[in-house]
This record gives sequence, C-alpha cells and structure tokens, in this order.
Amino acid sequence: MKLVSAIIKPFKLDDVREALSEIGVAGITVVEVKGFGRQKGHTELYRGAEYVVDFLPKIRIDLAISADMLEQVIEAITEAARTGKIGDGKIFVSDLEQVVRIRTGETGREAL
Repeated sequence: MKLVSAIIKPFKLDDVREALSEIGVAGITVVEVKGFGRQKGHTELYRGAEYVVDFLPKIRIDLAISADMLEQVIEAITEAARTGKIGDGKIFVSDLEQVVRIRTGETGREAL
C-alpha cells in the first residue's frame, strides 16, 4: 500500500478529482495549505503599500492506494495538475504500513 501526497494549485483541484475518479480512486483527503518552492513568493500592492507574499496558497491531496495503482495515480495527477508554469506542485509517495477502517475494524487492503 502507498500513501500519495500531491501539492497542487487550488484551481486544479476539480480537474485532479475528476481524473482520479475516472481511474477508480475511491477516496481522497483535501487540505488547504500554504507554502513556497522555487516560486519564492511574490510582491503585491495594497492601498499604495508594497508587501511580499512568501507563502502561496496550495492544495494538498492525500490518497491511500494499493501499490498496483501507483503509476496510474501519478500519471492522472500529473496530467490533470500540469499548467506548464512554475508552481505546478509536487507528488510525494510513501510506503503505508497499516490501514484500519474504524467502523468495521477491517485492516490492510480491505480497509482501503
């Protein structure tokens, strides 16, 4: 089992959700986050004063999937989230040792 965490631009969330649904991903967790990478933030002008916005709004999507779906999931997220510009995001993949469905007590792959 794998845990996939993807950081994407907020306006790409619906596209990514649809792409994941099409390949059969059952559930995702979405969190609004702020951060920066190579973008390093930007400056904005507000009421005549210039200020630096260091942390940009992003969306983090977490999915617990079976290992055999990993390549499909990565490809779906990459294609749906890509704009071709800096700040498109990143995908992190981790091993998932255990999953427990609280309601039924199912464990492992059955809990996904």
